[in-house]
Amino acid sequence: MKTNAGSTPATSTNGDMERVRSARRGLLVFFAILIPLSILGYVLSMKQEIFVLFLMWTPGLASIFTRLILREGISDISLKIGGKRTLKTLPFILLFPVVIGLVGYGIAWITGLVQFVTPDTFIKASPVVVFIGLLLAQMLLGTLEGLIGGVGEELGWRGYMLTRLIDARVPQPILLSGLIWGVWHLPLILAGNYYSGPYPVLSVLLFMISVTSMGYVIGRIRLTTGSLWAAAFLHASWNAIIQDVFDAFSKGDHALLWTGESGILVALTLLVAAVIISRKPLVARKL
Repeated sequence: MKTNAGSTPATSTNGDMERVRSARRGLLVFFAILIPLSILGYVLSMKQEIFVLFLMWTPGLASIFTRLILREGISDISLKIGGKRTLKTLPFILLFPVVIGLVGYGIAWITGLVQFVTPDTFIKASPVVVFIGLLLAQMLLGTLEGLIGGVGEELGWRGYMLTRLIDARVPQPILLSGLIWGVWHLPLILAGNYYSGPYPVLSVLLFMISVTSMGYVIGRIRLTTGSLWAAAFLHASWNAIIQDVFDAFSKGDHALLWTGESGILVALTLLVAAVIISRKPLVARKL
């Protein structure tokens, strides 16, 4: 077979441009499906809490429908575990929410801004023992349970949207994906159903800082491991540990002002963590 050296750059350029066009087309279809699905999910979940799981799956469903419509296949989802690369991230996945919680919530408890109150449980022991017991249970069992909803979100956010933003050559794709993820949550906050503090505007601002920062961390771990499972596990781990442990032990009139995903201390802690992680070189991998 004869090759024309002069045609290689043009062929490469044409291939790159087609990839960009394909990614942009995919994003257009994805959002065209995601928006009405999400509206339906929000309406249903505000009436019946059982539909929250459907809402969490709307990004995943939108990505699945988009793949079917555009005949894109599923090879780029990276559903393989990722071998040693993913296994090496497990300590980070399980401990990251714990560290953020101990810093953000810990400051609030120590300073008295938020009360450390033991929730009612079947465990009859000192508050510290109950806290550690629930923390370990949520790190393991809670994370596994959280995958039911976490996988639904990650199939869409980091399994489809993030990779298409990268291929479409959108500036700062990881940061943008986190911003979009945050905006998607806002209806629940504005409706007072999710981390709505005493000052709605401040709650929205702080929540966007928290979720965008967390989205950046999840996006980085998805790209560095090349596996969607790493992102799904971190998403599930965060929900299980922060919401079911640290939030459960935080009480007081100003608890939502200082702690939670719309709390001042948690938002600042996550922002600092995201900045630190962003300074490390990003080596994206594919499976």
